[in-house]
Amino acid sequence: MMENSCLRRVLCIRADNMGDVIMSSPAMRALKETFGSQITLLTSRAGALVVPYLDCVDGLITADLPWAGHATAVDYDLPALAGEIASMHFDAAIIFTVYSQSALPAALLAYMAGIPVRVAYARENPYALLTNWLPDHEPYERIGHQVERDLHLVRSIGADVADDRLFLTRHAQALEGLKDKLSSISIHYNTSYWVLHPGVSEEKRKYPAELWIETGKLLRAKLGLPLLISGSASEKTLADAIAAGIGSGARSVAGALSLGEFIALVDNATGVISVNTSTIHIAAAVHTPVVVLYAQTNPQHTPWKCLHEVLPFSVPAHLQSRNAIIRHVAESLYHEVVPYPAPAEIAGAMERLLSSKAAHPGLVEQERY
Repeated sequence: MMENSCLRRVLCIRADNMGDVIMSSPAMRALKETFGSQITLLTSRAGALVVPYLDCVDGLITADLPWAGHATAVDYDLPALAGEIASMHFDAAIIFTVYSQSALPAALLAYMAGIPVRVAYARENPYALLTNWLPDHEPYERIGHQVERDLHLVRSIGADVADDRLFLTRHAQALEGLKDKLSSISIHYNTSYWVLHPGVSEEKRKYPAELWIETGKLLRAKLGLPLLISGSASEKTLADAIAAGIGSGARSVAGALSLGEFIALVDNATGVISVNTSTIHIAAAVHTPVVVLYAQTNPQHTPWKCLHEVLPFSVPAHLQSRNAIIRHVAESLYHEVVPYPAPAEIAGAMERLLSSKAAHPGLVEQERY
């Protein structure tokens, strides 16, 4: 176990998106609870959006790093970033990755910044880039959940957390804003409603709009609750079309809510149906039942410790990753073609979750592969 003095000021690097940052939060809490660390997070602009709702993060550095697939990262000034990091005099850098990523570019950045302790997984020998190297056995020997992977990393230096669930802070101002916006579309906040989230960051995760419409109509017929179709401003056209296709009782709120308001929306929902994106991790963090229409990409990223069902479907061949590690997982786990979940299957999954919640309040998760 490391001495507390070695970990007073810690830079955590999670270069990806909002859902990834949420899944790394129990590991960051572990550092804070064990060592009393002051945590600064280096993440992308997309990942930075959720930081105000994470109590475990004290400071933020925002950078769309070129090895994390961000379109805005062309010609990024890495020496200047290393200088900025060096000026903050961190004691340690903890680098969180998925198994298909290399931590070594981030390790080099931390090395350039003079951070004395550098902790990460690596498949190849990092030599002096890492002071604390965990050989990466995923996915060839085992595959754990992303939360477990990140916790295993910080446990290697003696950190642990009392409660490893996901949590997001609710803001009273965001709740009031949500109430006003729901009222403007004739939905009272205390009314039971469902959230449908069809938008995706990658085409390979997309569930067809016509099936969303059919699912919405079936939910309306079976359960009679209002359906709120969520999404970002860029997803408004899709959400509006789905709401119009469902008809009576469906409303689009895409592009209308701040992130805090969206967290409050999910927190208050009877249930959520979503593709595998950050929404499912928000649902897990506020403990709202969620059905995930799960494109078979990374099996580590299912909802963590909340009531859920996973309904998988295959990624079309022309959209599958060229990454050799991801292809290995696909060939090992996903060799059978799985069709899109039928609307009746989705409605049935949500009914089962709600029945389980009523009958067994302690039940937290259920996956159907």
